[in-house]
Amino acid sequence: MQNLVDAFSTAIQLLVTLDSDLMEIVTLSLEVSLSAVLLAALVGLPVGAAIAVSQFPGRSALVAVLNAMMGLPPVVVGLGVYLVLSRSGPMGFLGWLFTPQAMVIAQFLLIAPLIAALSRQAIEDLWEEYRELLQSLDVGRWATVQTLLWDARHRLLTTLLAGYGRAIAEVGAVIIVGGNIAHVTRVMTTAIALETSKGDIALALGLGIVLLIISLFINGAAAISSHVSQRAQTS
Repeated sequence: MQNLVDAFSTAIQLLVTLDSDLMEIVTLSLEVSLSAVLLAALVGLPVGAAIAVSQFPGRSALVAVLNAMMGLPPVVVGLGVYLVLSRSGPMGFLGWLFTPQAMVIAQFLLIAPLIAALSRQAIEDLWEEYRELLQSLDVGRWATVQTLLWDARHRLLTTLLAGYGRAIAEVGAVIIVGGNIAHVTRVMTTAIALETSKGDIALALGLGIVLLIISLFINGAAAISSHVSQRAQTS
């Protein structure tokens, strides 16, 4: 019990003094996850909206595949990215393996299907309300997608926050393609696993507290966004 109290006290001290190692790890974690979410949003939101307003053969199968991809095993994604970026892989010439770029790619592949599937559902609900109006105005397909994405922005913010929450808490894929290299690819989740195995509970606990605070912030922001969306619908 005393060891736990000492570790917690040291962790708080690291946070209060803004320990350089801790801040470096936290900053890289935020940068990697935010980059992955931005890329996933650029792809996932238009894809989800386009599927929502389109009817074509095989659409149901595509939606089912998209929903299934939300549960992609992180270690499988990490292994796939590793094989592609390895020296003998098709993109090995880039030299991105064990770099933050590889970690962004792995997180992107994990959360892009999540954002596309959730945005497809949100846009489809809105499309039911807007269909007759937009069709009567003879609005083109791309303009329709843009209109629906803008009007569903509050719901989609919740989707993006869900994607960010999954990205920043991910460990399996990023440790395979990032390698957990100090001062290069060490992020919060991989550092917590490493420091715990080394017995440095204080740093692991400090990082765990930061990760918990970020998680609480994301969930709080998602709740506020959902509340704003509901108020916008009823007003």
